[in-house]
Amino acid sequence: MHAKTPADSAVDYNVDKIFPNALNSKYTVFGGLVMSLCDRTALIVAERHSGCACVTAALDSLEFLAAASIGDTMIIKAAVNRTWRSSMEIGVRVTAENSRTGDSPHLVSAYLTIVALDDDGRPTAVPELKPVTEAEQQRYDAAGRRREQRLAHRK
Repeated sequence: MHAKTPADSAVDYNVDKIFPNALNSKYTVFGGLVMSLCDRTALIVAERHSGCACVTAALDSLEFLAAASIGDTMIIKAAVNRTWRSSMEIGVRVTAENSRTGDSPHLVSAYLTIVALDDDGRPTAVPELKPVTEAEQQRYDAAGRRREQRLAHRK
């Protein structure tokens, strides 16, 4: 199993248009839809990286920073931040593009822990991640710190 870079499996531009059926009672995008898009995009990245079926094991806190409205286009980006034996941290960032104004506020960022599974449904080894850029190395290091916090929280 050879090491892979974040770019090998990244999703750079997944889009979803906001229509009336995606709104909550305040006429902004339903948060559950945004969470689902984060999870689905992270899964794509994890399966590209591992070459295996994958499942979500954890989602770090998800804080909405802005609201998106009808007609906006959500843009979802995701990449592997770090790998361990069978798990991967996938970072996801969502923005909302308004085609009329050009505004593109940052809606939410999330970190998901995804586990690769073998054909029997047991955790299986994933390729090592090899950061290339300085930004990728910073995300790699930060993922290690977040993992330590997650493990400490479990105890």
